[in-house]
Amino acid sequence: MIRGGDLIMADRLTIETEQEDDGRWIAEVPALPGTLAYGRTRDEAINHVQALALRVLADRLEHGEEVPEVARHFVVAA
Repeated sequence: MIRGGDLIMADRLTIETEQEDDGRWIAEVPALPGTLAYGRTRDEAINHVQALALRVLADRLEHGEEVPEVARHFVVAA
């Protein structure tokens, strides 16, 4: 069973965190399917899921998929 739900914002991607009964924390970025990570602490789970989310976004970019979450951070010089 999961208890103690919480939300934090990371730019435009929401990170959801919850603590399991055994004390471990889960962090997830719902907008990026499969982006879920565990940690001994809430901060550790958040750090892990942020790193995973960046890997997922990088993989999408490398495969030519649209990534609006990061597109606004880049400007192509003429």
